[in-house]
Amino acid sequence: MPDIIHQLLFGVYPYIALAVMIIGSILRYDREPYSWRSGSSQLLRRKQLYWGSILFHVGIIFLFFGHAIGLLTPHFIYEHFISAQSKQLLAIIAGSIAGIICFVGISMLAHRRLFDARVRVTSTFSDTAILLILWVQLALGLLTVPFSLQHADGSVMLRLSEWAQRILTFRTEGTADLISGLAFPYQAHLILGLTIFLLFPFSRLVHMLSVPIRYFWRPGYQVVRQRNERPAPKIPAE
Repeated sequence: MPDIIHQLLFGVYPYIALAVMIIGSILRYDREPYSWRSGSSQLLRRKQLYWGSILFHVGIIFLFFGHAIGLLTPHFIYEHFISAQSKQLLAIIAGSIAGIICFVGISMLAHRRLFDARVRVTSTFSDTAILLILWVQLALGLLTVPFSLQHADGSVMLRLSEWAQRILTFRTEGTADLISGLAFPYQAHLILGLTIFLLFPFSRLVHMLSVPIRYFWRPGYQVVRQRNERPAPKIPAE
């Protein structure tokens, strides 16, 4: 890869993707609040949606927080408790389990959306595209596992962590060079991940920002009124 393209992809593109995600999400919420939803198709083929959705969401939540904590936690914070080698091995094992669970779930969702005629007709191009992009991203993530096993010293994990932390702290000098020489699945995984950030405000992914966290500490109880099942009074015929 030419050096200028490498610098653009891993030194400039991250800021473009993050800026579009943040600004675009704010503008969409402000201008199109009623489009801020996931667009459920639960009434169409519910059983496959149920299991696919559970597996996908359980896996993706674990992967999201695992990536965030693993990449953004400076090495000096945890080096007294766990070595880089042990941390990488833990990430490989836990990430592989969560990745496989998530991959199975999203494969079920993709099969349902592509091969069920009713679901396919009600799907938008954006719905199908983002689902397939996530499928490819998960596949790339799982492909990095064999390469990570070849670097048991944790060096690759430390380079990726340093790259992510430099991006977020605007230390741009030499940041893209940290990705030089890494295997193709790593680089493709990073580029596609940044592209997902770029597409975030234009897709159904925005609904993840509306997780009803306040539900767990809402005041009082939900009032449920039972429907009156008494038969209607008979009107005597004249």
